[in-house]
Amino acid sequence: MEKIIILDFGSQTTQLIGRRVRELNMFCEIVPYNKFPQNDPDVIGVILSGSPLSCYADDAFHIDFDMIRGKYPILGICYGAQLMAHTFGGKVEPEGTREYGRANLEFMDENPLLKGFAPNSQVWMSHGDTITRLPEGFHVIASTSTVKYAAYAADSEKIWGVQYHPEVFHSIDGTLLLKNFVVDICGGHQDWSPAVFVDQTVKEIREQVGDDKVILGLSGGVDSSVAAVLLNKAIGDHLTCIFVNNGLLRKNEFSDVLRDYECLGLNVVGVDASQKFYSELAGVHEPERKRKIIGAGFIDVFEAEAKKIEGARFLAQGTIYPDRIESLNITGKVIKSHHNVGGLPEKMGLKLCEPLKWLFKDEVRRVGRSLGMPEHLITRHPFPGPGLAVRILGDITPEKVRILQDADDIFIKGLREWKTKLSGEEARRVLQAGVPADMKDGEIEVSLYDQIWQAGAILLSDVKSVGVMGDERTYENPVALRAVTSADAMTADWAKLPYEFLAEVSNKIIRNVKGVNRVCYDISSKPPATIEWE
Repeated sequence: MEKIIILDFGSQTTQLIGRRVRELNMFCEIVPYNKFPQNDPDVIGVILSGSPLSCYADDAFHIDFDMIRGKYPILGICYGAQLMAHTFGGKVEPEGTREYGRANLEFMDENPLLKGFAPNSQVWMSHGDTITRLPEGFHVIASTSTVKYAAYAADSEKIWGVQYHPEVFHSIDGTLLLKNFVVDICGGHQDWSPAVFVDQTVKEIREQVGDDKVILGLSGGVDSSVAAVLLNKAIGDHLTCIFVNNGLLRKNEFSDVLRDYECLGLNVVGVDASQKFYSELAGVHEPERKRKIIGAGFIDVFEAEAKKIEGARFLAQGTIYPDRIESLNITGKVIKSHHNVGGLPEKMGLKLCEPLKWLFKDEVRRVGRSLGMPEHLITRHPFPGPGLAVRILGDITPEKVRILQDADDIFIKGLREWKTKLSGEEARRVLQAGVPADMKDGEIEVSLYDQIWQAGAILLSDVKSVGVMGDERTYENPVALRAVTSADAMTADWAKLPYEFLAEVSNKIIRNVKGVNRVCYDISSKPPATIEWE
């Protein structure tokens, strides 16, 4: 299968490059800068990512360009462009002030990389260094008012560099640039699609599993649900799904999700272990200890149910591509190593089956649609593995869970019901995220829920707030609402929800949820805060 290799030099937007390439129906792999897959006949082009480093510094990341130069078309983005200029004999120096934000291109030369660009095309800059001299054999093809070498090309080689970020949605013609490179320059055939993926993966699952049985731990989320439907298509009743209620799910989620799975024809075992988790969490305040108790408890329950299934040889997981990318930093050291069923494959002697391991989140949703799954399952927000335990600040009790479930339910339903009209960049961002919407007169109408990445309520259970209800003084808990926009959860900004919506939701929560007398809205971004409070 044709593929583009993206060499990761540590940029926060490297995954965005991969997602944009995949949106062009082209397969790509993101690999550490020093792990280029030599002798892979499927590679047709190479993209060098950005980086927080300076290419001339002692700690800069470098590669042996002999591995790729003259063998594949190369596109350098930001640090990638500067690294090539520096390595090939040009000059890169620190700027007086960091170049950050919107800029507009002025084209110096017609070039296939910039074919079809609008005049004064808007781009997004984010760099502290700049190229001050191009190497011999290279020429400038676009500039901005402050960056002379915003884009350059080799005179007689298939090498290009841009000192801006085409992968972010603020770069209006960014996807077109990537298409020009991947399709026109590299010769990609754009044959990576959800339907093709489903056909190939079903075949691979059948070859891997054979007549053995597979166990899958369901969470109710998008990834595990799509993995279950895909596995069911491949092996039918050889798949058994286990859905554990730890008592920390959203309101009515256990029964609602089981009903959804039944409608999808899945073989699901539902286990209500809420009392076990409440008992083990009693009196525990420390967040990390809560997480460990929930993780260990899940493994205990899952293992006990899995042992009842005779002939099971495989454990399936809804692991997606960003999980695998984030598991390594660019030096190859593990910085994230958690799964819902971590440690179980080795403990139970099971082989691992990960049918979604090459997909980004938006691709998982597109595959779900191609499989005919209902939209409310496909567009569900991410939900933390420990559930509401990390949204209750303090110890866990059934009463606190009830309060938070009721408040959260009002918030999420409100987000789904409140529609707004978007146009311009806002509409483009939402459509790029895979939200189904029809454009009419340059506008789309979508719910607040579909405009944001993740939302939920947080119960400040160790805090009491004074209030007045009727003629009586109250002393009850505050609830904080959290909603963020993001592309991949690596960074996130607080969602600018309408004041009218926040006022309506606040009133509904205080009127209807016993135990709450104050509602706040969290306006912190990630970084410095995180999406979850614990």
